[in-house]
Amino acid sequence: MLAWASSYYLPAVLGDPIAREFAIPPSWVFGAFSASLLLAAVLGPRVGRTIDAFGGRGVLSVSNIVLALGLVMLGLAHSPWMMMAAWMPLGIGMGLGLYDAAFATLGRIYGTDARGSITGITLIAGFASTVGWPLSAWGLAEFGWRETCFAWGAAHLIIGLPLNFFLLPRTISKPSDMQEGKPHIAMDRNMWLLAIAFALAWTVIGAMAVHLPRLLEVGGASVAVAIAAGMLIGPAQVAARILEATVLSRAHPLLSARLAAVTHPIGAAIVGLFGAGLPSLAFAALHGFGSGILTIARGTVPLAIYGPKNYGYRLGLLGAPARIALALAPFAFGVLVDRLGAYSLFISAALTLAALIALFMVKPERSATSAQ
Repeated sequence: MLAWASSYYLPAVLGDPIAREFAIPPSWVFGAFSASLLLAAVLGPRVGRTIDAFGGRGVLSVSNIVLALGLVMLGLAHSPWMMMAAWMPLGIGMGLGLYDAAFATLGRIYGTDARGSITGITLIAGFASTVGWPLSAWGLAEFGWRETCFAWGAAHLIIGLPLNFFLLPRTISKPSDMQEGKPHIAMDRNMWLLAIAFALAWTVIGAMAVHLPRLLEVGGASVAVAIAAGMLIGPAQVAARILEATVLSRAHPLLSARLAAVTHPIGAAIVGLFGAGLPSLAFAALHGFGSGILTIARGTVPLAIYGPKNYGYRLGLLGAPARIALALAPFAFGVLVDRLGAYSLFISAALTLAALIALFMVKPERSATSAQ
């Protein structure tokens, strides 16, 4: 929750004040943020290999130090170039400390039994925006954006670092874990399908995270309804993760992923049929429900199909296209909204349906490559 709130969710509150101080367009700040997400995507496979070999305790602890460094650099920046440079360590920290690294750590500790813990982490971290946005807004109003960055950096050193370093167990590496060079992971049919499905899904998730209120407003919803719809996403994600932890916990995670991929198109169809007024609330709830489970599925589906061997590296490979999509989607979808308005929902629904088709083509049986 701390890592997400102080990195990925930070520009939504501090982006405009930072741009105003440096007299630059907000797009410069968000461009630097997108570059940091691309850097995190590039680092993903290497981070996963490190966790596979040594466990996640050290990696997650280092993430707190690197994120704190980036936040201090951002708070001390006195030019646009220094501001953009600060997003590079923040990108490295996100690569070291967000979901993929946490999932890989749990896979290293619990093996095939990690599904419940993965769900638990996403259940708690799902409140990152609910907690982080108000705290950042309060810090901005009371002290300023620089001091808010310093406070988040201090939280990493005072709260996050001790939690990761002292509470995560030491992972004893076996000789079989110490491989020379990169382990061989075959990009078989399931790997390609999962990479495509997650990239398509994260394109829509990344776009909606930034543009959903604006999209509903251009479709005819009032400002109040658009804001209410945006507020529904977080609770819907949490409700979906509770359902995943209870009712769906005995089913194959691929079933959960398929159910989650159909909810956004259903919501888009409701808006298309009944307009972007109150039906927008149903759309937001359905979208939040689907994105809440898909976040879990990104960690649990590969674990169920391939097992825990080289799990972190596999997550890094599968997650890289999704992270790139997450970085590029806000800009690309912003252009679509400018040109198509609410009809952009047809595009997002089509992308999610394509992800659903890819998930239906995935074979749920344990892959033979997992035993290699």
